[in-house]
Amino acid sequence: MSVREGSLEAPTRHPLDWRNPDFYDEASLLQELERVFDICHGCRRCFSLCNSFPTLFDAIDDSDTMELDGVSRRVYWEVVDHCYLCDMCYMTKCPYVPPHEWNVDFPHLMLRAKAVKHSQGNTRARDRILTSTDLVGTLAGIPVVSAVVNAVNRNRAGRRVLEELLEVHPDAHLPDYHSDTLRRRLDVTRNQDAEAAPQAGPTRGKVALFATCYGNYNEPDLGEDLIAVFEHNDIPVRLAEARRCCGMPKLELGDLPAVARAKETNIPQLAELVDKGWDIVAPIPSCVLMFKQELPLMFPDDEDVAKVRDNIYDPFEYLVLRHKHGQLKTDFKNALGSIAYHVACHLRVQNIGMKTRELLQLVPDTRVQAIERCSGHDGTYAVKKEFHEISMKLCKPVVNRVQQADADHYCSDCPMAGHQIENGLDNGKQPEHPLKLLRLAYGI
Repeated sequence: MSVREGSLEAPTRHPLDWRNPDFYDEASLLQELERVFDICHGCRRCFSLCNSFPTLFDAIDDSDTMELDGVSRRVYWEVVDHCYLCDMCYMTKCPYVPPHEWNVDFPHLMLRAKAVKHSQGNTRARDRILTSTDLVGTLAGIPVVSAVVNAVNRNRAGRRVLEELLEVHPDAHLPDYHSDTLRRRLDVTRNQDAEAAPQAGPTRGKVALFATCYGNYNEPDLGEDLIAVFEHNDIPVRLAEARRCCGMPKLELGDLPAVARAKETNIPQLAELVDKGWDIVAPIPSCVLMFKQELPLMFPDDEDVAKVRDNIYDPFEYLVLRHKHGQLKTDFKNALGSIAYHVACHLRVQNIGMKTRELLQLVPDTRVQAIERCSGHDGTYAVKKEFHEISMKLCKPVVNRVQQADADHYCSDCPMAGHQIENGLDNGKQPEHPLKLLRLAYGI
């Protein structure tokens, strides 16, 4: 294959043809894997990203031919297993993404391979459980059960049991579960008839919070911090009635029918809120990305999916938009000093810029050092027995940057990435979510 320079045009994404029977044809998949892997072998710009690329390149270099034809098909599936769909290769490295004639979309090829694997019944029980965030959160959120689950997660003997039963690495950070969930803390009828704040740019001044599984069951304080900050800026916040998982964990598993079922529950409710004048926000970047990118690519002709895509925001994206139109309060009472800020991959993929850094730097006497490297967490990848140590290796450059910064605070837009960094630091210092820092700055 000849080598030519990459396209200088903006990357574009093709819809995911997941309902086409050929999508699940293994022979067709392997042919496409060979084509793309050969292009990757000739380029190698992505060697420093996730472990998919070193796995592929090392296998080629160790083969008899030192070319792809010397690599076993077994390695192909190892490459697939190491991809957690962060999208960084597509967005920041690959010169051959569409509209380039070579049409390389590595993450969506890996997604197709995961979907083929899942359709063949080759998904491990452990992975099905870990990605069932609705079910696990509901069960673990029962008052007595949550206490037991949290105790097991913090106990070495309990972790050995989890290692044996679920192949969860004993050193991986596992989140707490709360019986006092965000939905239990808040009246679901709150602010349903509230008058909107003035419109600012595309933002309409009242917000429906999509709580997310993690924000509801694991860190309900995150939602409370968001509400406090928004309401301080006179933006009424209500809870979105949609309470199914956004579908990202099942997408990463390749269980696309499960993604579709979640969509059929969530999208009609969120679209109805949009029709009633509400904007949507969610505190977890992966969940926002699911509605902004992945569902629109899976359902390109669904008008309600497009409606939600156009009206869902990252919290800091929303607040910065309002600031640019003179509708954000800057009555900060507390300086934050220095902040080591990890930019989550699924936020970078949204191409909105560093809105979190932009807003935090409005706080007087506050300096934000951004770290644009993957934490290697991905929700489930970092907790799996076979991948945890690799995930920590991927996180090491981030940990080093946080240590070198020696900042007053460190944070990530993704709370799971924040705890991955905490695990690497191993010094007892905990991450603070940017929303918590902003609330601290406001003194509310």
